[in-house]
Amino acid sequence: MSANMFKGLLTLFTVLSMVGCGSGSDFEVVAPSNDVNQAFDYQTGPLPQPKEPQDNPATEEKYQLGRHLFYDKRLSGNQTQSCESCHQQALAFTDGKQRPLGSTGELLHRNSQSLTNIAYNATYTWANPILKEIENQLVIPLFGEFPVELGINDGNKDEILSRFRDDPLYQKLFNEAFPDQQDPVTLPNIIKSLGVFNRALISKDSDFDNGTMSNAAIRGQTLFNSEKMECFHCHNGFNFTDSTLHNDSVFVSKPFFNTGLYNLDEEGSYPNIDNGLFQVTNNVSDKGKFRPPTLRNIAFTAPYMHDGSINTLEQVLEFYAAGGRNIESGEHVGDGRLNPNKSEFVKGFTMSEQEKSDLLAFLHALSDEAFLTNPRYANPFEQDLAK
Repeated sequence: MSANMFKGLLTLFTVLSMVGCGSGSDFEVVAPSNDVNQAFDYQTGPLPQPKEPQDNPATEEKYQLGRHLFYDKRLSGNQTQSCESCHQQALAFTDGKQRPLGSTGELLHRNSQSLTNIAYNATYTWANPILKEIENQLVIPLFGEFPVELGINDGNKDEILSRFRDDPLYQKLFNEAFPDQQDPVTLPNIIKSLGVFNRALISKDSDFDNGTMSNAAIRGQTLFNSEKMECFHCHNGFNFTDSTLHNDSVFVSKPFFNTGLYNLDEEGSYPNIDNGLFQVTNNVSDKGKFRPPTLRNIAFTAPYMHDGSINTLEQVLEFYAAGGRNIESGEHVGDGRLNPNKSEFVKGFTMSEQEKSDLLAFLHALSDEAFLTNPRYANPFEQDLAK
């Protein structure tokens, strides 16, 4: 499969998105699967099994290949970045930056999302209703041109494949992951193995999961689930997002919300660099709408929002308490509280210092230290050096 074919896939996703995806809160009925893969242990604990693509069932061999590729800078065109460059385990697979730089130095449009439990995402990226599988999303960082991330293209793809085809370690890993193929070192197989690794990044050992929350966190949970603060409407369920799909799902919600972050004109525009769902649907009512991310490990994923424009969790709570953001000067001046596309759930509320402290305690109780330090998810090349 050539890079041109992947560009064609991106175009197809965009065209399909123009049809019937303007509501910003679509529902889909899916058939639950009873075919739980017994060959691979996702280590989900009490959480449900992820839903796998039929053409890419997980195996330990694919997982290990994907894990190596995730941390290998040879996967980028100029060998300067890997997937880890924007997704570091200690930061819940984010990078701590407002917006990252791609391998050629271009500033990317959006904040790096956490890879925590992305196996359960109903859609991928911040605002695309068509990207429903990790494998489809991976096309963007690998082959995207506007802006460039890892920078694989027609001019360098053969060279990139040869880097792995000529390496004895990768000869072994590819042959074990795809034993029925004569030449398994291909771009589709790279995507499949990366998909398996990403799908297996499961976080399920927080204080919330283990029943060890503090009294303050328990009070914060009550506030979180209250009609006063409305948090649970967009961040509900075991993964703390209303955009969730798993092996037993029947009704799947694919919502996108405008939170009143900006309001540059009477149509509720966000900065031209990223108007969210609108850039896919071209429906003005979708301006500023983005997918609600999981809140698991949220304490480690600052800065926040799609553009990283809010620095701390305290500021996030103050933003929602205000019912949006009023920018009084500069190029983005405008009162987001009055954005016509703003979600009905972002209506503002009063919050005492004690309530803020309790809410923060609850959000911190969603942190999973075991996930952040799990050697199974760590850089295998660094582990080899430590031996």
